[in-house]
Amino acid sequence: MGRPSLFIFMDDLELLQELQRLPVLQEFIVTISSDTDAWPQQLQAGNFDAAIIEAKQFDQEHFDFLNQHHLLSDIDFIFLSSGKPNPYLDKMMLRGAGYHFRKPYHLNRIGTTLSDFHEHLARDRQQSEKVITSDLDQFGLLVGSSKAMLKLYRTIRKVAQTSANVFIVGESGAGKELVANTIHAASERTDHPFVALNCGALSPELVDSELFGHVKGAFTGAHKDHQGVFEQARGGTLFLDEVTEMPLEHQVKLLRVLESGEFRPVGSQTTHMADVRIVAATNREPIEAINDELFREDLYFRLAQFPLQVPPLRDRGEDIIGLAKHFLAYRNAQEKQNKSIDMETLKNIKAHPWPGNVRELKHTIERAYILADDIIMPEHLILQTTPRTRVEEGIDVPAGMSLEELEQAAIERTLASNRGNKSDTAQQLGISVKTLYNKLGKYQQRSGKDS
Repeated sequence: MGRPSLFIFMDDLELLQELQRLPVLQEFIVTISSDTDAWPQQLQAGNFDAAIIEAKQFDQEHFDFLNQHHLLSDIDFIFLSSGKPNPYLDKMMLRGAGYHFRKPYHLNRIGTTLSDFHEHLARDRQQSEKVITSDLDQFGLLVGSSKAMLKLYRTIRKVAQTSANVFIVGESGAGKELVANTIHAASERTDHPFVALNCGALSPELVDSELFGHVKGAFTGAHKDHQGVFEQARGGTLFLDEVTEMPLEHQVKLLRVLESGEFRPVGSQTTHMADVRIVAATNREPIEAINDELFREDLYFRLAQFPLQVPPLRDRGEDIIGLAKHFLAYRNAQEKQNKSIDMETLKNIKAHPWPGNVRELKHTIERAYILADDIIMPEHLILQTTPRTRVEEGIDVPAGMSLEELEQAAIERTLASNRGNKSDTAQQLGISVKTLYNKLGKYQQRSGKDS
């Protein structure tokens, strides 16, 4: 099976000699570099399991390189620095890259961390060797055997046992709600409710009621008392999906509950104490949403006591083929059939970029399953293209059509292609879910006036 591999970049000879005295280094195949300019390329080329980086001059270029080459999800990092504030190292930590130790260094802590790396890497290598067929490892509701997923499992296992609020960032379809469910199932709150709320799908007029509840007669249509999600999830976990799409005025109210622990149903004079763990999620980059004034920075820091990045499917290697076979096996069991999949079909699946991630792959296999008789062939695959990156040739745009009419046609067509899924539609169009709802409401009003 072999020992896991460790890359060390360091130009402090004295510190390097101290590190080399750590007994745990004998458990790794160690490669050492002191090349300040070339170490990122050396790290990429070596297919390493873990790395210790002396980050004296860690900058935007280093961050971009590690991020663009997907090294953050594949390698367990230890960064060593003087302790001066460095926004790029902070970004690395937000991406879950590993550990950041500052001077004065405690070698026993570094050694303990390396031992932890070795323990899990050895276990992961054993598990990876077992993945010969379509059978994938599973943790909670998550399925996958790639390095990125095994690393995610370890992180979830650790954070689930704490009371920290978790902020999940990942592309649409990557499995953020499954991650949230798995955190809940692995926590001490597992015997209490898991309640999910899609913040982007809420009508602005009903946000308060959905969050905090209301009493009978609080407003027109309030015919009986209603429990909000903070009450429904009491003792358990409250999952706030697409939290960056919540109107700013309601983000203030959510922040107030997180700070004080108190909330009051609409129309009630009684104050309740919240008893929930918050897991929030977004498919946006939180910092971009903050800069675009769509998301409050103070709310982000309240929610992101522990940020968690879900890897996109394209970064999960052989999981793409494994998941395709997994979904096929599941359908075979459901339908009591024994359909198979052609090798050329698997090649096409592996080559596709999967902009819709695991959700898109699952729907693709299910459609192909319906179309195929016994073997899923390449012609049975209906692969989606992303509207923002690929434009249909020969599209017919009538002369004289207003920009507003073109926009409405684009929105309605994209919504139809996504079978009414507003979250995916908004992402593909490059707008917020709130903006999408506002535009659809305007079209509906216009239609009512025309009729």
